[in-house]
Amino acid sequence: MKPIAMRDAFLERIWLEMAKDADIFFISADFGSPVLDKIRNDYPKRFINVGIAEQNLINVTAGLALEGFKVFAYAIAPFITMRCYEQLRVNLALLSEVRPMNVTLIGVGAGYSYVVSGPTHQCYEDLTLMRALPNVRVYSTPDHVATAALFEACLMKPGIKYLRLDAQILPVVYENNNLQLNDGYQVHREGADYCLVATGFMLHTALKISEQLAEVGVEFGVIDLIDISQLHERFISIISKYKGLVTMEEGFSGRGGMDALLFDAAARNQLKTSILNIGVEPGYRFELGTRDELHEQVGIGVDAAKAKILQFIQNLNK
Repeated sequence: MKPIAMRDAFLERIWLEMAKDADIFFISADFGSPVLDKIRNDYPKRFINVGIAEQNLINVTAGLALEGFKVFAYAIAPFITMRCYEQLRVNLALLSEVRPMNVTLIGVGAGYSYVVSGPTHQCYEDLTLMRALPNVRVYSTPDHVATAALFEACLMKPGIKYLRLDAQILPVVYENNNLQLNDGYQVHREGADYCLVATGFMLHTALKISEQLAEVGVEFGVIDLIDISQLHERFISIISKYKGLVTMEEGFSGRGGMDALLFDAAARNQLKTSILNIGVEPGYRFELGTRDELHEQVGIGVDAAKAKILQFIQNLNK
Protein backbone atom coordinates (compact mmCIF):
# COMPACT_ATOMS: atom_id res chain seq x y z
CA MET A 1 0.00 0.00 0.00
CA LYS A 2 1.38 3.40 -0.99
CA PRO A 3 1.51 5.74 2.00
CA ILE A 4 -0.22 9.12 1.77
CA ALA A 5 -0.49 12.09 4.08
CA MET A 6 -2.60 11.41 7.16
CA ARG A 7 -4.55 14.62 6.68
CA ASP A 8 -5.46 13.74 3.09
CA ALA A 9 -6.71 10.30 4.14
CA PHE A 10 -8.96 11.87 6.77
CA LEU A 11 -10.10 14.80 4.64
CA GLU A 12 -11.00 12.41 1.84
CA ARG A 13 -13.38 10.63 4.21
CA ILE A 14 -14.93 13.96 5.20
CA TRP A 15 -15.37 14.99 1.55
CA LEU A 16 -17.09 11.72 0.68
CA GLU A 17 -19.40 11.89 3.69
CA MET A 18 -20.39 15.51 3.05
CA ALA A 19 -22.27 14.30 -0.04
CA LYS A 20 -24.52 12.23 2.22
CA ASP A 21 -24.63 14.25 5.43
CA ALA A 22 -25.71 17.87 5.16
CA ASP A 23 -24.88 18.47 8.83
CA ILE A 24 -21.10 18.26 8.30
CA PHE A 25 -19.34 21.64 8.37
CA PHE A 26 -15.64 22.25 7.75
CA ILE A 27 -13.57 25.18 9.05
CA SER A 28 -9.92 25.93 8.27
CA ALA A 29 -7.50 28.39 9.84
CA ASP A 30 -5.90 29.34 6.52
CA PHE A 31 -4.43 25.86 6.14
CA GLY A 32 -4.73 23.83 2.97
CA SER A 33 -4.26 20.51 1.21
CA PRO A 34 -5.23 19.14 -2.22
CA VAL A 35 -8.25 17.34 -0.78
CA LEU A 36 -9.34 20.47 1.05
CA ASP A 37 -9.70 22.18 -2.32
CA LYS A 38 -12.37 19.62 -3.22
CA ILE A 39 -14.29 20.33 -0.02
CA ARG A 40 -14.16 24.07 -0.59
CA ASN A 41 -15.19 23.80 -4.25
CA ASP A 42 -17.95 21.21 -3.83
CA TYR A 43 -19.47 22.45 -0.56
CA PRO A 44 -18.83 26.20 -0.37
CA LYS A 45 -21.83 26.78 1.92
CA ARG A 46 -20.39 24.39 4.48
CA PHE A 47 -16.79 25.56 4.35
CA ILE A 48 -15.20 28.57 6.04
CA ASN A 49 -11.60 29.75 6.03
CA VAL A 50 -11.33 32.02 9.07
CA GLY A 51 -7.77 33.05 8.20
CA ILE A 52 -4.83 32.95 10.59
CA ALA A 53 -7.14 33.32 13.57
CA GLU A 54 -7.28 30.15 15.63
CA GLN A 55 -9.16 31.76 18.51
CA ASN A 56 -11.91 32.73 16.10
CA LEU A 57 -11.70 29.25 14.58
CA ILE A 58 -12.79 27.78 17.91
CA ASN A 59 -15.45 30.45 18.47
CA VAL A 60 -17.06 29.78 15.09
CA THR A 61 -16.70 26.02 15.59
CA ALA A 62 -18.54 26.21 18.92
CA GLY A 63 -21.34 28.30 17.44
CA LEU A 64 -21.92 25.91 14.56
CA ALA A 65 -21.78 22.90 16.90
CA LEU A 66 -24.45 24.48 19.10
CA GLU A 67 -26.62 24.81 16.00
CA GLY A 68 -26.40 21.07 15.46
CA PHE A 69 -23.60 20.80 12.91
CA LYS A 70 -20.91 18.12 13.04
CA VAL A 71 -17.90 20.39 12.83
CA PHE A 72 -14.38 19.57 11.67
CA ALA A 73 -11.85 22.32 12.50
CA TYR A 74 -8.43 22.18 10.85
CA ALA A 75 -5.13 23.93 11.63
CA ILE A 76 -1.46 23.37 12.48
CA ALA A 77 -1.19 21.36 15.71
CA PRO A 78 0.56 23.88 18.01
CA PHE A 79 -1.77 26.66 16.91
CA ILE A 80 -5.09 24.80 17.19
CA THR A 81 -4.13 23.74 20.73
CA MET A 82 -1.98 26.46 22.31
CA ARG A 83 -2.90 29.70 20.58
CA CYS A 84 -6.57 29.26 21.47
CA TYR A 85 -6.43 27.29 24.71
CA GLU A 86 -8.88 29.47 26.64
CA GLN A 87 -11.41 29.14 23.82
CA LEU A 88 -10.93 25.37 23.81
CA ARG A 89 -11.50 25.24 27.55
CA VAL A 90 -14.54 27.52 27.78
CA ASN A 91 -16.29 27.16 24.41
CA LEU A 92 -15.73 23.44 23.88
CA ALA A 93 -14.62 21.46 26.94
CA LEU A 94 -16.74 23.37 29.43
CA LEU A 95 -19.76 24.10 27.24
CA SER A 96 -19.98 20.55 25.90
CA GLU A 97 -20.72 19.38 29.43
CA VAL A 98 -24.08 21.15 29.39
CA ARG A 99 -24.91 21.29 25.67
CA PRO A 100 -24.63 18.53 23.04
CA MET A 101 -21.76 19.20 20.61
CA ASN A 102 -19.95 17.19 17.95
CA VAL A 103 -16.55 18.69 17.15
CA THR A 104 -13.37 17.16 15.75
CA LEU A 105 -10.22 19.26 15.96
CA ILE A 106 -7.64 18.22 13.35
CA GLY A 107 -4.13 19.26 14.33
CA VAL A 108 -1.39 18.62 11.76
CA GLY A 109 2.25 18.69 12.78
CA ALA A 110 2.61 16.39 15.78
CA GLY A 111 5.98 16.28 17.52
CA TYR A 112 8.88 17.05 15.19
CA SER A 113 6.85 16.80 11.96
CA TYR A 114 7.92 20.25 10.84
CA VAL A 115 11.60 19.53 11.32
CA VAL A 116 12.95 22.65 9.57
CA SER A 117 10.49 25.08 11.19
CA GLY A 118 11.94 24.91 14.68
CA PRO A 119 10.20 24.83 18.06
CA THR A 120 7.55 27.43 17.17
CA HIS A 121 5.92 24.99 14.74
CA GLN A 122 6.92 21.73 16.40
CA CYS A 123 4.47 20.37 18.92
CA TYR A 124 5.45 18.50 22.08
CA GLU A 125 3.02 20.07 24.58
CA ASP A 126 -0.34 19.25 23.01
CA LEU A 127 -0.51 15.77 24.55
CA THR A 128 -0.40 17.33 28.00
CA LEU A 129 -2.67 20.28 27.27
CA MET A 130 -5.44 18.43 25.48
CA ARG A 131 -5.42 15.55 27.96
CA ALA A 132 -5.85 18.11 30.75
CA LEU A 133 -9.23 19.22 29.38
CA PRO A 134 -12.23 17.23 30.61
CA ASN A 135 -14.65 16.09 27.90
CA VAL A 136 -11.95 16.03 25.20
CA ARG A 137 -10.94 12.75 23.54
CA VAL A 138 -7.34 12.69 22.27
CA TYR A 139 -6.33 10.46 19.36
CA SER A 140 -2.81 9.91 18.01
CA THR A 141 -2.19 7.74 14.94
CA PRO A 142 0.89 6.18 13.28
CA ASP A 143 -0.19 6.04 9.61
CA HIS A 144 -2.86 7.17 7.17
CA VAL A 145 -4.81 3.90 7.43
CA ALA A 146 -5.40 4.30 11.16
CA THR A 147 -6.20 7.98 10.64
CA ALA A 148 -8.89 7.24 8.06
CA ALA A 149 -10.27 4.48 10.26
CA LEU A 150 -10.91 7.02 13.03
CA PHE A 151 -13.34 8.97 10.87
CA GLU A 152 -16.43 6.99 11.88
CA ALA A 153 -15.64 7.38 15.58
CA CYS A 154 -15.08 11.12 15.18
CA LEU A 155 -18.27 11.58 13.16
CA MET A 156 -20.61 9.42 15.20
CA LYS A 157 -19.39 9.93 18.77
CA PRO A 158 -20.74 13.12 20.35
CA GLY A 159 -18.40 15.42 22.22
CA ILE A 160 -15.03 17.01 21.51
CA LYS A 161 -12.24 15.08 19.79
CA TYR A 162 -8.64 16.13 19.11
CA LEU A 163 -6.93 14.26 16.29
CA ARG A 164 -3.14 14.60 16.43
CA LEU A 165 -1.69 14.00 12.96
CA ASP A 166 1.83 13.84 11.60
CA ALA A 167 2.72 16.31 8.87
CA GLN A 168 5.06 13.85 7.16
CA ILE A 169 4.05 10.87 5.06
CA LEU A 170 4.85 7.89 7.27
CA PRO A 171 5.26 4.22 6.32
CA VAL A 172 2.09 2.15 6.45
CA VAL A 173 1.80 0.04 9.59
CA TYR A 174 -1.66 -1.37 8.97
CA GLU A 175 -1.09 -2.86 5.51
CA ASN A 176 -3.97 -5.33 5.76
CA ASN A 177 -6.31 -2.80 7.33
CA ASN A 178 -6.61 -5.22 10.28
CA LEU A 179 -7.39 -2.45 12.70
CA GLN A 180 -9.89 -2.52 15.56
CA LEU A 181 -10.28 0.87 17.18
CA ASN A 182 -13.15 0.22 19.57
CA ASP A 183 -10.81 -0.20 22.52
CA GLY A 184 -8.40 2.57 21.51
CA TYR A 185 -5.31 0.40 21.07
CA GLN A 186 -3.85 -2.30 18.83
CA VAL A 187 -1.50 -5.09 19.90
CA HIS A 188 1.25 -5.59 17.31
CA ARG A 189 3.42 -8.11 19.13
CA GLU A 190 3.17 -10.25 22.22
CA GLY A 191 6.06 -10.30 24.66
CA ALA A 192 7.02 -12.45 27.62
CA ASP A 193 8.25 -10.00 30.27
CA TYR A 194 8.48 -6.61 28.58
CA CYS A 195 6.30 -4.39 26.41
CA LEU A 196 6.64 -1.13 24.48
CA VAL A 197 3.53 1.08 24.44
CA ALA A 198 3.88 3.79 21.81
CA THR A 199 1.68 6.44 20.24
CA GLY A 200 1.83 8.27 16.92
CA PHE A 201 5.21 8.41 15.17
CA MET A 202 6.85 6.59 18.06
CA LEU A 203 5.17 3.33 17.08
CA HIS A 204 7.58 3.17 14.14
CA THR A 205 10.49 3.61 16.55
CA ALA A 206 9.06 0.96 18.89
CA LEU A 207 8.73 -1.58 16.08
CA LYS A 208 12.34 -0.99 14.97
CA ILE A 209 13.62 -1.37 18.53
CA SER A 210 11.61 -4.54 19.14
CA GLU A 211 13.07 -6.08 15.97
CA GLN A 212 16.63 -5.19 16.98
CA LEU A 213 16.18 -6.50 20.51
CA ALA A 214 14.63 -9.73 19.22
CA GLU A 215 17.86 -10.35 17.29
CA VAL A 216 19.76 -10.49 20.60
CA GLY A 217 17.15 -12.64 22.29
CA VAL A 218 15.10 -10.00 24.12
CA GLU A 219 11.43 -10.23 23.18
CA PHE A 220 9.28 -7.15 23.60
CA GLY A 221 5.57 -6.82 23.09
CA VAL A 222 4.45 -3.76 21.11
CA ILE A 223 1.16 -1.91 21.55
CA ASP A 224 -0.08 1.07 19.55
CA LEU A 225 -2.03 3.34 21.91
CA ILE A 226 -4.29 5.48 19.72
CA ASP A 227 -6.74 6.80 22.31
CA ILE A 228 -4.65 8.53 24.95
CA SER A 229 -7.57 9.92 26.90
CA GLN A 230 -8.56 6.75 28.70
CA LEU A 231 -7.51 3.13 28.96
CA HIS A 232 -9.82 0.20 28.31
CA GLU A 233 -10.10 -2.53 30.94
CA ARG A 234 -8.71 -5.07 28.48
CA PHE A 235 -5.66 -2.86 27.95
CA ILE A 236 -5.06 -2.78 31.71
CA SER A 237 -5.36 -6.56 31.80
CA ILE A 238 -2.81 -6.93 29.00
CA ILE A 239 -0.14 -4.68 30.50
CA SER A 240 -0.60 -6.13 34.00
CA LYS A 241 1.10 -9.36 32.95
CA TYR A 242 4.36 -7.61 32.04
CA LYS A 243 7.32 -7.21 34.35
CA GLY A 244 8.47 -4.05 32.60
CA LEU A 245 6.58 -1.50 30.52
CA VAL A 246 8.14 1.23 28.36
CA THR A 247 5.98 4.14 27.19
CA MET A 248 7.11 6.03 24.08
CA GLU A 249 5.77 9.42 23.01
CA GLU A 250 6.89 12.33 20.86
CA GLY A 251 6.02 14.76 23.62
CA PHE A 252 7.68 16.11 26.75
CA SER A 253 8.58 13.46 29.30
CA GLY A 254 7.25 13.88 32.82
CA ARG A 255 4.87 16.66 31.82
CA GLY A 256 1.51 14.91 31.94
CA GLY A 257 1.44 13.21 28.54
CA MET A 258 1.01 9.52 27.81
CA ASP A 259 3.39 8.65 30.64
CA ALA A 260 1.03 10.24 33.17
CA LEU A 261 -1.86 8.19 31.77
CA LEU A 262 0.06 4.94 32.23
CA PHE A 263 1.56 5.81 35.62
CA ASP A 264 -1.90 6.75 36.88
CA ALA A 265 -3.42 3.53 35.56
CA ALA A 266 -0.69 1.47 37.22
CA ALA A 267 -1.26 3.20 40.57
CA ARG A 268 -5.06 3.01 40.44
CA ASN A 269 -5.01 -0.66 39.52
CA GLN A 270 -2.15 -1.50 41.89
CA LEU A 271 -0.09 -3.02 39.09
CA LYS A 272 3.30 -4.43 39.96
CA THR A 273 4.62 -3.53 36.53
CA SER A 274 7.70 -1.27 36.48
CA ILE A 275 7.39 1.60 34.00
CA LEU A 276 9.99 3.55 32.04
CA ASN A 277 8.93 6.60 30.03
CA ILE A 278 10.75 7.61 26.87
CA GLY A 279 9.76 11.10 25.85
CA VAL A 280 11.35 14.35 24.75
CA GLU A 281 13.74 15.78 27.34
CA PRO A 282 11.99 18.97 28.53
CA GLY A 283 13.46 22.04 26.92
CA TYR A 284 13.47 23.76 23.53
CA ARG A 285 16.16 23.16 20.95
CA PHE A 286 16.92 25.26 17.89
CA GLU A 287 19.23 22.93 15.96
CA LEU A 288 18.19 21.85 12.49
CA GLY A 289 18.53 18.33 11.19
CA THR A 290 16.59 15.28 10.11
CA ARG A 291 13.87 13.94 12.35
CA ASP A 292 16.05 10.99 13.27
CA GLU A 293 18.90 13.32 14.24
CA LEU A 294 16.63 15.51 16.34
CA HIS A 295 15.15 12.46 18.04
CA GLU A 296 18.57 11.20 19.03
CA GLN A 297 19.43 14.61 20.47
CA VAL A 298 16.36 14.69 22.71
CA GLY A 299 16.55 11.05 23.79
CA ILE A 300 13.80 9.38 21.76
CA GLY A 301 15.70 8.13 18.70
CA VAL A 302 16.19 4.42 18.08
CA ASP A 303 19.73 4.31 19.51
CA ALA A 304 19.05 6.61 22.46
CA ALA A 305 15.81 4.84 23.38
CA LYS A 306 17.31 1.38 23.00
CA ALA A 307 20.15 2.25 25.38
CA LYS A 308 17.65 3.42 28.00
CA ILE A 309 15.55 0.28 27.53
CA LEU A 310 18.53 -2.04 27.95
CA GLN A 311 19.54 -0.22 31.12
CA PHE A 312 15.93 -0.50 32.34
CA ILE A 313 15.96 -4.27 31.78
CA GLN A 314 19.31 -4.62 33.51
CA ASN A 315 18.01 -2.75 36.56
CA LEU A 316 14.87 -4.89 36.70
CA ASN A 317 16.91 -8.07 36.68
CA LYS A 318 19.36 -7.12 39.43
